[in-house]
Amino acid sequence: MARKVQVLLVDDVDGSTADETVSFGLDGTNYEIDLSTDNSAAFREALASYVAAARKAGRPGSAKAGRAAATVKPAAPAADRAQNQAIRDWAKRNGLQVSERGRIPADIVAKYHAAA
Repeated sequence: MARKVQVLLVDDVDGSTADETVSFGLDGTNYEIDLSTDNSAAFREALASYVAAARKAGRPGSAKAGRAAATVKPAAPAADRAQNQAIRDWAKRNGLQVSERGRIPADIVAKYHAAA
């Protein structure tokens, strides 16, 4: 026997049909509210001046209590660093733009391996 479950969202403000669930956080507490398109726009408009003056602090709930919010990524092995430097040197000799640090674009890595 088949079963069909339908979830109907109801606007938490006026009881009309809701079009989306809006997530937000305030004072360390995360909230969700189901809103129609009109009420969602009004909600965002009401917060717009505060959001414009605020600074981002990560996603609500992303940091666990008592733990550091960020983890340190281990450095790449020496062999990877040597190969990356060889790719950077090759790219510069061949007129390709590549940064001194960070990830090397995949197309440059592919061109390096194709030329080798």
